[in-house]
Amino acid sequence: MTAAHDPQETQREFREVVNMTPAALRRWLETDDSKSVGMTSGGERVTEPGKAESVGHHMGERILKLKETPAAELTADDHAEMRKVIGYVHRHMAQRPAGDVADSRWRKSLMNWGHDPMK
Repeated sequence: MTAAHDPQETQREFREVVNMTPAALRRWLETDDSKSVGMTSGGERVTEPGKAESVGHHMGERILKLKETPAAELTADDHAEMRKVIGYVHRHMAQRPAGDVADSRWRKSLMNWGHDPMK
C-alpha cells in the first residue's frame, strides 16, 4: 500500500484540501452561482442553475456526507471518493487563471468541491 492510499493519510489530505466548513459549503451549494458552473456527468458545460447538476455540485453534497461520517466508519469507497476530491483540487489549483479570481468560474468550481482558493 502506498502512502497515497493509506486511509489516515487520505483523511488528513482530504481535511487539508477541503478548506470550507460544512456550514459554509452547505450555504455555497444552495446558491445559483454554485449551480451554474462545472460539467455534467455527460460532459456538457453547466451554464445556468436548474438545467442540470454538475459533477462538482453533486460531489459537494457527497463531501458534506463524508465530513459527517466518523473516521472509523469510512469505507474503501469513501476513501476513493476522498482521493478523487484531493486529485481534483490539486489539478485545478495548478490551472489558476491570471488576474482576479474572486468571481471566476474556476473559483466557483473549486468551491463546489469544498475548496475556496481565496482562503
